[in-house]
Amino acid sequence: KTLDNGMTVWVLPRDGVPRVDYVLAFKGAGLAADPADMPGFASTLASMLNEGTEKLDSKAIAETAQSYGGSVGAGAGNDGLTLYANATASQAEAMMQLLGLIARTPNFPEKEVALAKANALQGLKAAEAQPGFRASRAISKAVYGDHPYARTQATEESINAITREQLQQAYATRIRPDQALLVITGRIETEAAFKLAEATFGDWKASGDAPKAAPKARTEAEPSFVHLPREGSVQSSVRIGRPAIPATHEDYIPLRLTTTILGGGFSSRLMQNLREDKGYTYGAGVGFGANAAGGSLIASSDVRNEVTGKAVSEFFAEYKRIGEEPVSAAELDMNKRYVAGGYLISNQLQGAVAGTLASNWLIGLPPESLGEFVPKVREVSAEQVQAMGAKYFKPEAQSIVVVGDEAVVEQLKDFGKFEDVK
Repeated sequence: KTLDNGMTVWVLPRDGVPRVDYVLAFKGAGLAADPADMPGFASTLASMLNEGTEKLDSKAIAETAQSYGGSVGAGAGNDGLTLYANATASQAEAMMQLLGLIARTPNFPEKEVALAKANALQGLKAAEAQPGFRASRAISKAVYGDHPYARTQATEESINAITREQLQQAYATRIRPDQALLVITGRIETEAAFKLAEATFGDWKASGDAPKAAPKARTEAEPSFVHLPREGSVQSSVRIGRPAIPATHEDYIPLRLTTTILGGGFSSRLMQNLREDKGYTYGAGVGFGANAAGGSLIASSDVRNEVTGKAVSEFFAEYKRIGEEPVSAAELDMNKRYVAGGYLISNQLQGAVAGTLASNWLIGLPPESLGEFVPKVREVSAEQVQAMGAKYFKPEAQSIVVVGDEAVVEQLKDFGKFEDVK
């Protein structure tokens, strides 16, 4: 149902454990909505929602949730911000009321803001010491350019700049019922669930203009080649990437299966080649990220210094092969079962079902996609896989980022002219 204030409510009764799960998602409230000089701000906004309301402080919120046999939390992604809660079925109404307090009346206490900033700075300091963090940040910029998806990682400057007033202003702009989906699942009657939603959120009114959707991200980019020096490093962190497609694109399902065949698990081609056959690394793979406004294909591996160039060559050899040779029936069937089985397992629990529905909604997929995913995966043909390989994995379309010692740059000269970025 859609409430009069524009909030969408989906109810999924289940007869399993005596528990009810809630997921409340806000479209356009995520990392892509952050100003260019405030990357990662949405993550702090999300984390602060359950750190104090007009009636309860952070400790009281946690203890109240525990007394209902559950928990509450929040997080931000590229395309939205999500609150979640769960409780025993007997406490469904009480937990809904708590969720309403958190969503509607956060007060962002100064001491909690200061603590959140201190924790974020410590986390960033630890992350900055990891070459993979630096590599991921650089490849995101290479893939997305100036698009908001390129700047989702907080910086020291953006964390220090956060104020209580900024959080209050962002909350007023982004957290609104007409941009929200509430998913309720578990041991609860349908009409009872709708009544709870109406009682808790029905009188919540939006004011001002809704946040604008993120602009469309590019689907192609001129390749860039970046070396991030890490003096004395004994291995190189390699990232290879290009722009891809949004989740609503017709290629979404076949490309997801193709990515799995190429680098989505231990039996994938990249893993078998670079780890099992060549012994260059402990792990190699490629990930397909699909958002509302665009997507990315990013491969990654940490390899020994002396085989950095050879490892990139093997990545590209597998990229060429999947676009030039048809996948065998056995390999295709194995990966279909792997993708379908993983999807079904990950959506066994009712909280996961609610989360998947909300995540799909944020990236533009209808609720029906939950049940359509596995059948569509099973329909993908070997010809489609080869077509996806030829279309999205051309080596000449890939950007390369390497974090490592200066000595490895000589091995990379055949792939492009690498720029040193401090």
